[in-house]
Amino acid sequence: MTTVVLSIATIVTSYFSKTGNIPHLIAGIWGKSILWASQVKVTVRGLSNIDSTKSYIFMVNHQSLYDIPVLLGHLPHQFRWLAKAELFRIPLFGQAMRRVGYISIDRSNREAAFKSLQTASHKIKDGVSVLIFPEGTRSPDGRIKSFKKGGFVLAVDSAAPIVAMVIHGTRAIMPKNKLQLKPGQVRLDIQKPIESSGYSRKTKDALLEKVRRTILDHYSEDM
Repeated sequence: MTTVVLSIATIVTSYFSKTGNIPHLIAGIWGKSILWASQVKVTVRGLSNIDSTKSYIFMVNHQSLYDIPVLLGHLPHQFRWLAKAELFRIPLFGQAMRRVGYISIDRSNREAAFKSLQTASHKIKDGVSVLIFPEGTRSPDGRIKSFKKGGFVLAVDSAAPIVAMVIHGTRAIMPKNKLQLKPGQVRLDIQKPIESSGYSRKTKDALLEKVRRTILDHYSEDM
């Protein structure tokens, strides 16, 4: 019920907010309400590593559906998701995402995916941060999967710094392909920005490895 009410509120307020910031704040309220109802407590570390006046590409490991309310409710920075197209097909929820300005990416369609990256690049240059799950989907076993390259094309094209973030604990709350839900503790670790301006499309793989290594070095399922 909370999801329905706040999705409608997001859609309505989107008509009165040119920036999309107010609807995004409502999405944050949704995230916190879901966590509260599920008895999930979140701790954030490393907030001093980011500047609220700057634009970033946030990249974070993906362990559970609960990563979404954690990030919406506890990353105190205006951002827009670069998310798989399937999420935008969910009634009300998908429409709310689109109205806020979140960006749909269809990886099965190369041309459409390229246009999505162009849209994201324009948003970054206009001062908006973008958040990406570079693995592309949730890990089924807790291990960090290989990274998709699209986010790193976006990084070198926009020259925006990448902020690697690490979520611990969400898989224990709701693993992939399971409906079980357990209360628990989650921690979000925000690392220092990694400059992408020194990389090009030809050297983007080195940037990818640097970001992936940063996440691997700081990740622990057991916190």
